[in-house]
Amino acid sequence: MTQPTTLRILAAGLVLAFATTTAVAATAPAPFTATYRVSQGGQEIGQAVVTLKPAGNGQWEYRNQTQGTAGLAAALGANSSETTRFRWNNGAPETVSYDYSMDAGFKTKQRHTEVDWSTNQVTVNDGKGPMNYAGAPGLVDRNTMPYAIGLALRDGKQALALPVAVKRSVETQQFKVAAKEAVKVPAGSFQTERVVRNDSDNAFSAWYAPQKYPMPVKLAQGDGGNLTLELVSYKSGN
Repeated sequence: MTQPTTLRILAAGLVLAFATTTAVAATAPAPFTATYRVSQGGQEIGQAVVTLKPAGNGQWEYRNQTQGTAGLAAALGANSSETTRFRWNNGAPETVSYDYSMDAGFKTKQRHTEVDWSTNQVTVNDGKGPMNYAGAPGLVDRNTMPYAIGLALRDGKQALALPVAVKRSVETQQFKVAAKEAVKVPAGSFQTERVVRNDSDNAFSAWYAPQKYPMPVKLAQGDGGNLTLELVSYKSGN
């Protein structure tokens, strides 16, 4: 083999290796910190900070920490924390474990969810003994559900069926883009896609600028106290 031929083959190999690395990097999760203002009935009551970072062993940690900073929420010292570890599968998160804790002074609550993908079994324990049920491909939890929706929108999807691990089963939740709307939040003004859940009476609306952020710039949900979250800041990286 002549030297020019060898150099061409080596160069082609380097180009292929670089292209492959770039493709993998492009589809991998990107770490971020998103801060939200939390309000109830038009009154600001707290702050939520959502972070995504590598957790090692090919897994990622997605955490939502909410703190009461005003009104009754502050008086009660109300705080909650949701932490999910997920693996990356076909360009989307797939839950490995989920932990929830809430402390509102007079009331505390905890829940742990574990997914054994080798046996396709989900175990949920909220302190009253474990419950088990079968998992499903693409399974997420309520914590990572808004992130999974944002990723789907970024990929051009206008409707989505998500398998969500709830207390006693996998619940397939249906979401769709209902409208395109201009939204103003503390982080700025955005042209958004408003996503609603269309298989339940529980009110859920989330406004996304999917080509800018994988997270909603605004979220309103009836389940859990009629709360509204509005984006204050978004920072890429660890």
